[in-house]
Amino acid sequence: MTSISRDCLSDHDRQVLESIFNPSQIGGEEQLYSGEEEYPDDLQDIAEPDNPRIKQSQTLELEAIKLAEHGKLQEAITIFSRAIEIAPERPAPWNNRAQAYRYLGNEKAALEDIEQALKLSKRSGRTGCKALCQRGILRRKNKDSDGAREDFEDAAKLGSKFARTQLIELNPYAALCNQMLKEVMKV
Repeated sequence: MTSISRDCLSDHDRQVLESIFNPSQIGGEEQLYSGEEEYPDDLQDIAEPDNPRIKQSQTLELEAIKLAEHGKLQEAITIFSRAIEIAPERPAPWNNRAQAYRYLGNEKAALEDIEQALKLSKRSGRTGCKALCQRGILRRKNKDSDGAREDFEDAAKLGSKFARTQLIELNPYAALCNQMLKEVMKV
């Protein structure tokens, strides 16, 4: 069998080979969820960029994210709640508070906030995509594969690489075919 130089391959060819040999890591993505994906900003934030309530809510949200990153989840939830009180029409703090609730094991509160984030974002933009992924994760955890697949399909349409990865993992036939092809290519 002849070996093919990676230099001769187009970007598309490399992506196809990567998806065959590493089906659960499309695009080299290894993190559970990465904020590095590209999708449009939230309309609620860009519609009124100079609104002092929006700016104050965003500032509080960033403060809460830093607290959450340092493991101070209860404090983060309190600050996310203040961000929500100031600008309840913004979906991002709802989704971020949902993630903090999820990390604390409070799935009921997380789902309530996710549903609100989806409603406010109209299931679009950055927050809509992230909320769909979060709900998909919870549905998958609770053995609702069909619901998870639906959420991940919608998030993938919005540009989420993580959602595409999850769709592959939820498809047992694709995983089996990829594994078989991987074995054949070793020969």
